[in-house]
Amino acid sequence: MALNDYSAALKQGRRRYQSAVAKGEYPYLPVLDHILSYTEVAANVSLGTMDIPLSKIVGTKTEGRTDAFANNFMPLLSEKSEFAQKWALLYDHQVDEGIRDPIAAYEFMNRFYVQEGNKRVSVMKYLGAYSIRGTVTRIVPKRTEEKENRLYYEFMDFFEVSQNCDIWFTKEGSYKKLLKLMGKQEKEVWEDEDRVIFRSAYGRFSEAFKLAHGEKLDLTVSDAFLIYVEIYGYAQTGKETESEMHQNLQKMWKEIRLADQGSQVALVEKPEEKKSSLLGRLLPLTPEMLKIAFVYPKTKDTSSWTYAHELGRLYLEQAFGGKLKTMAIDRADTDAEVENAIELAVASGCNLIFTIAIQMANQSVRSAIRHPEVKIYNCSVRMPYSSICTYYARMYESKFLIGAIAAALSRTERLGYVADYPIYGAIANVNAFALGARMINPYAKVYLEWSRVKGQDARTRLGREGVVFISDDDMITPLQASREYGLYAKQGDGSLVNLATPIWDWGKFYERMVKNICKGNTEASALKGKKAVNYWWGMSADVIDVICSKNMPYETRRLIAFLKDAIRQGSFQPFEGILHSQDGTVRCQEGQSLGADEIITMDWLAENVVGHIPVFGELTEEAQALVQFQGIKIDEESAKTQQFKHHDPDRP
Repeated sequence: MALNDYSAALKQGRRRYQSAVAKGEYPYLPVLDHILSYTEVAANVSLGTMDIPLSKIVGTKTEGRTDAFANNFMPLLSEKSEFAQKWALLYDHQVDEGIRDPIAAYEFMNRFYVQEGNKRVSVMKYLGAYSIRGTVTRIVPKRTEEKENRLYYEFMDFFEVSQNCDIWFTKEGSYKKLLKLMGKQEKEVWEDEDRVIFRSAYGRFSEAFKLAHGEKLDLTVSDAFLIYVEIYGYAQTGKETESEMHQNLQKMWKEIRLADQGSQVALVEKPEEKKSSLLGRLLPLTPEMLKIAFVYPKTKDTSSWTYAHELGRLYLEQAFGGKLKTMAIDRADTDAEVENAIELAVASGCNLIFTIAIQMANQSVRSAIRHPEVKIYNCSVRMPYSSICTYYARMYESKFLIGAIAAALSRTERLGYVADYPIYGAIANVNAFALGARMINPYAKVYLEWSRVKGQDARTRLGREGVVFISDDDMITPLQASREYGLYAKQGDGSLVNLATPIWDWGKFYERMVKNICKGNTEASALKGKKAVNYWWGMSADVIDVICSKNMPYETRRLIAFLKDAIRQGSFQPFEGILHSQDGTVRCQEGQSLGADEIITMDWLAENVVGHIPVFGELTEEAQALVQFQGIKIDEESAKTQQFKHHDPDRP
């Protein structure tokens, strides 16, 4: 009977051989020695005996009998050969008792090459086994700047804590992201139970992905697994059956397809002025047909962010003269609470839902997949999801004007800026303020402090530095009323004079958004399934502004009005012309301007900023939770170097 199975394996091998030849591919097993002949090796490391996924075994260490196998490890030699007899004996041994002797293999770039045990691998692959025991030596290539090499070094860090070689990502940073989603620190060594649970969950997902024909995509199984865990959570993933995973994959397939196409995000920078689409004319949607829910992480009394959106909700009701209905659900600060809030909104008949915080994005996607009949929008920027739309404002335009005002009014070159989280857009706000100040005073320095750093009080530190003009929170928190918001000047007696404040006009934003939806939302329709849609509006859409104090000098108010109009008309951009970062790098050339993506993901500080971008460990627990979603990526050692290099000699 074993020879019959050899004949079946031989047919598979010959089919693969012929297919490879027809495609111009090498039909035999790759030989590691050939690969290493043009590779610089840094070290050989013994990994001991381990379970090797058979899918990762791709070739042989030496040339030997490589031509005895097709490139799928199925045999090519005749049934009458001695090779066939030995293969059949191994097959019987595996069926009767199981192959226990470990093979000898080399691992290079997370692929395995057999030195001893090729026939055992062939038999096990034929039988559809998942893994085989092997004694492994890792060959470490010299570090280079090639992407695959960088990915491999990230993989080795992951392997060191997990002892798992199943995972292989195609995007840098994915290993760290997976660990965060699992609730693990980067250097935290996994327990045996962690490894078993993870491998089991990943194995079930691999089969579910295969059932969904994922092999037709350019994504690896690991890439898709990361998206799945990001949307459904690691805890739920670990409990699901293969069938449940397959069903969920089918529901979220457009998210997988979007990732396969590069996870592109289309930034819609202006409200659409075109007429409604044909579909919109045939099936008109009116405000009366909408019931809108707003989901808040906190209450309007305890959060300035929630308070601003609540004012926007109330404005929206007034703007449409009571034609549409809205409801607000607050205290949705965890995934479970957000899920419950959305379910309550759907049960209440809402067909449009705004979730106003970045940390609500993943649950918003899960709920959108569950309720495709409901439109869900999340207030965030550059999130690569197709099931929801996202929206945000170009606040850096207002911050540029605030910086110009501060420099115009200050009698010293020292200005202060209090930032909260190093998330997308936050660094652009800091730099825009600094550039606005420098345009008025070429010698202006901006002293940057972070309000969400452990063990530090940003305002106290600025006070010690003698900074008078400070840009602080954009709005007040009703229950913690303070005049430390917007741009203010701190007097010698400790009193404050408020000078200007940037405005997030969420009421106008939501009004324009609803009108956009009612006329067919053609941007989202045209891009659906191709790109994620992010509405990123600014002064040109009249959704952000700067309000100046009446006590401000007339000349300064006139200057700001001129700059504001130029930004609104598009004739002036804050990030234009020659721009240098703290380390002297030229970030923008003469006659050029930074693109939207460069502005959003900015991870450098302008040369006239004194301070640094905090690393993850420096932040408070609340800030860390937000940074995990949309944090600026900054290397800890680089941050320490920059902090030292740009420490002002007069700064405490």
